[in-house]
Amino acid sequence: MQAPAKPSYLWGPLSRLGLAAALAAAAADQAFKLWLLFVFDIGARQRVAVTPFLDLVLVWNRGISYGLFQQDGPVGQAALLGLKIVAVALLWLWLARSGLRLTAVSLGLIIGGALGNAIDRFAYGAVADFVLLHLTTATWSFNWYVFNLADVAIVAGVAGLLYDSVVGDRAAKAP
Repeated sequence: MQAPAKPSYLWGPLSRLGLAAALAAAAADQAFKLWLLFVFDIGARQRVAVTPFLDLVLVWNRGISYGLFQQDGPVGQAALLGLKIVAVALLWLWLARSGLRLTAVSLGLIIGGALGNAIDRFAYGAVADFVLLHLTTATWSFNWYVFNLADVAIVAGVAGLLYDSVVGDRAAKAP
C-alpha cells in the first residue's frame, strides 16, 4: 500500500532543504543562547569585550525587531508569539512553492530565526539578545542594536531573497 501524497501546498521539492536550514539556524541559535545563559552566565556579568568592536551583553527584548512594541504582560507576549506563528506558517507556504535552492535556504533561515526567537519568547517571556556591535573614537561613539544568532539568520535569509530577486535567474532583466 502506498502512503498518501503530501499536499503540494504544504510540501514542495525544496521543502527538505528549507527545513534543514531552518533547523540548523534554530539549533545554532538555541545552543549558543543556552551556553551564554547557563554556562557562561552572561546575566551575572557586565558587558564583556570580545573585540574592539564587539561586546557580549544580555538584553531581554520583550518586543519585536529593534525593541519595538515592548510587551510586559502575558496577553501582549501571547499576541507576539501568535504573530510569529502566523508569519512562520506563511513563510512555510512560500517555501513549499519555491523552485530555487537559494530561495529555499533563505526562507529556511528566516523560519529558523523566527523559531529560535519564538522558543525564547515561550520559555522566558522575552527574547535573549547578546551581541553588541559598536564603534568608538575619541570624538564620538556608535552602538548598533543588540541582537542574537536568530536575528543573523533572519537578516541572511532576507539578503538571500533580495539577491535572488535582483540578481538571480528569475529576476527581471533589462532588455
